[in-house]
Parts: sequence; structure tokens; C-alpha cells
Amino acid sequence: MSDSSAGRASSPAPAGGAPAPSSGPEKVVKLRHPWRIVVAVLLLAAVAVFVIDAAQREAFDWASVGKYVFDKRVTQAAGFTLLLTVLSMIIGVVLGIILAVMRQSPNPVLKSVAWVYLWIFRGTPVYVQLVFWGLLATIYSSIDLGVPFMEPWVSFPTKLLFNAFWLTVIGLGLNESAYMAEIVRAGLLSVDPGQHEAATALGMGWGKTMRRVVLPQAMRVIIPPTGNEVISMLKTTSLATAVPFTLELYTRTRDISVEIFNPIPLLIVASIWYLAITSVLMVGQFFLEKRFARGVGARPDAGPGPVTASMSAVELDESAAADAAIAAKHGGDAR
Repeated sequence: MSDSSAGRASSPAPAGGAPAPSSGPEKVVKLRHPWRIVVAVLLLAAVAVFVIDAAQREAFDWASVGKYVFDKRVTQAAGFTLLLTVLSMIIGVVLGIILAVMRQSPNPVLKSVAWVYLWIFRGTPVYVQLVFWGLLATIYSSIDLGVPFMEPWVSFPTKLLFNAFWLTVIGLGLNESAYMAEIVRAGLLSVDPGQHEAATALGMGWGKTMRRVVLPQAMRVIIPPTGNEVISMLKTTSLATAVPFTLELYTRTRDISVEIFNPIPLLIVASIWYLAITSVLMVGQFFLEKRFARGVGARPDAGPGPVTASMSAVELDESAAADAAIAAKHGGDAR
């Protein structure tokens, strides 16, 4: 008998007649998803059919779209829309922060007033609110300053004090503040209460604690929904015609479409401008989220350090026993 046959005979057979495990690396076969490919092809085909059909559809009148997309009246209306969005969001954010603090106040009067405000402005449509603001001069013909139920010291005609633009800003801003209050409150509640206690232990006051400890951590929760609110506000400005304010983007393009008796191309023009502005806002939101999320998830999970990780269980027990003996000897912590 040869040496090789002797070697084969001497190797023990696996129990139960199972095949011997292979010593080489196993080949991993990627799981295939043929239906995903089918669905993707169908979606691409549907998009291609829609684009080709839209390019040939006469009702879209792409020549008029190209003519009016950079029309002076349209660009000015886009500027008014941006201005309405920015001013209304400033009012909404500032007043929302105040309402959020009032909602967390232990004072029942402040908490109740904030709750009623949120209940009214979140419970009624923004279009209805803007109509009320447009009728402000009818409800209050003048703004009086002085002692209540006595002759006013100073009186201002409401029509001269507020024009349609500022009534729109106030109406949109007050409505937005009700939603921003809940967003800010959720962000403040997301910060661990231990952060407040630690800041107080370091001698920080309430304002400094909010500015240096709480708000930087809460911004990670506040920024994403606030960005969505800005984008939503941009589109909500199309309701300014309820005041009525007619110089924003949608109403201006609608007026132009009435002049040329062709509404569809002007609707496309307004949509192009809304999409362009929204895209810029989404990019800004992305970088803000990235900035305030720095360090989140970058730290490894809490676990054994580089020294204790390499120690066995017996060595760890011996080390703990030694620490306990030292602590008993010195009457305190071994450290």
C-alpha cells in the first residue's frame, strides 16, 4: 500500500456520513431581483412616453412658455413671492419661539394663552384667515391708542396704516407661528433634561443655557421641519389673492393668461419658477442639516476600552478585586 493511500485511510470519516467541509472560500451569489428590473423599465418607458407626448402637445404651447418665463412682470412677481416668504417666516419663527416658551412655562395663564392661539390658527384654514385680514379695514376702521373705553390719544386710519402687502405678511406670519411653535417645542423637548442640570451646575443662567447648550442640540431636530415649512410658505403665498394682493407669482401669471387667453403656458411658467426657487431652498436646507448634525453618529458605541477589551474575564475579575481592596484600604474610591 502506498503512502498516499495510507494517508487517506488514516483520516477519520465525518460523523453521520456528512461531506467534509471545504477548506476554500465559499462563493457568494448575489440575490437577483428580476421584477425590480421589469418595474424600472416600465417606469422609464412611461416617463419617455409622457415627455414625447408633452413635447408634441399643442395645448402646452412651449413657444409661449419660453416667451414669458423671463418676462419682466413674471420676474418681479417672483421677487415679491420671495419677499413674502422671507418676511412671513421671520415673523413665524420669532413668534413661534415665544409661543413654544410660553407652552413650557409653569404659569397657567401663559400656557393657556399659547394653547388657545395655537388652537385658533391651526384649526382654521389659512385662506379664511387671509380673507379676514383683507377685511381688517372694514372691521376696524381705525387703530386707536389710549385708555380703553375713553377718548383715544392717537388714531390712525387702518387703510393708511396697512396696505395689502403687509396684511398678507402679517396673515401668513401669524398662521405660520402656530406651526413653528410646535416644531420648536418638539426640538426643545428632544434635549435630555440632564443637559439643563449640567449647565446649571456649571453656573450658567437660563439664557446662556438655551444659547450654548440646548438650542445647538435642538437645532438638529428643528431644522428639517423648518425647511419644509419654508418651502410650504413659498407655495402658500399663492393664496395672497384672498387679501387681495395680486403681485405675487401665481396671481400675476394668471392675470397675464387672462390677457392672452392662454392659461396653460402661464401655469407652466409659474411652476418652473416655483420649482427653481424650491430647489435652491432644498440645497440650503441640506447644508444646514449637515452643519447642525456634525458629530451625531460619529462617536462609537460605548463599550470596553482598548485595554479592557483585550483582557480575559478572569483578568477583569482580578483587576476589579484589586481595585476594591485598594478602595477599602484607603477608605474611598480606588481611583
